[in-house]
Amino acid sequence: MKLKWLFAGLIIFSVTGLAAFKTIERRVVKKNLFRTKPVGDVYVVVDKSDYELQVFDAEGWYATYPVVFGSKDLSDKLMEGDRRTPEGSFRIIYKKPHHKWHKMLMLDFPTQESWSKFKERKAKGLIPRNAKIGGGIAIHGTWPNDNLVVDDYTNWTNGCVSVKNEDLDELDELLPVGSRVIIKR
Repeated sequence: MKLKWLFAGLIIFSVTGLAAFKTIERRVVKKNLFRTKPVGDVYVVVDKSDYELQVFDAEGWYATYPVVFGSKDLSDKLMEGDRRTPEGSFRIIYKKPHHKWHKMLMLDFPTQESWSKFKERKAKGLIPRNAKIGGGIAIHGTWPNDNLVVDDYTNWTNGCVSVKNEDLDELDELLPVGSRVIIKR
C-alpha cells in the first residue's frame, strides 16, 4: 500500500514540479596561466551578449569573469529606471564597501557620450521629454552567498554590472581608480 502511494506521489511530483528543475552550470573565472599579475595599465571590457567581464593589460587578455546586468533586454540604457546597463567607455571614479552588495566600483556614468545619446534620443521622441538620464552605475557584488544569480544568468540589478563577491575582491585588487571600463553588446 505504501509503495502505491509513493509511486502516485512521484508521478504527481514529476508532472507538477520536476519540470521546474534545471541544471545550473558553475560559471568560473578564466585566467591567463602564464602570468600571476597584470602588467602595465589594466582595463576592462564588459560584453553583455556573452555575460562576461574581461580584464586586459599591456600584454593582452588577463582574465574573464562571469557577470549579470539589469534588464534581460541587453540594449543600451535609455533613461533612469529602465534597468538597462549603459554602453560606452567609462572610468572607475571611486570604490566603496556596500552593506548589501559587498563592494562597489563606481563608474563615471553619465559621461559626455552618454549625455549626447540621451539628448539625441529625447529629440527623436524615443524617450519621454520628462525622462532623466540616471546615474549610480557600478560594478558590484551580489547578496552574501548568492552566486547562483550569476551562475544562472539572472539579471537583477538596476543597470549595474554584478559579479560574484569573491571575483569582485580580485577585481578590486586589479583595477585602480581611473581604470577604463568599456561596456558593449
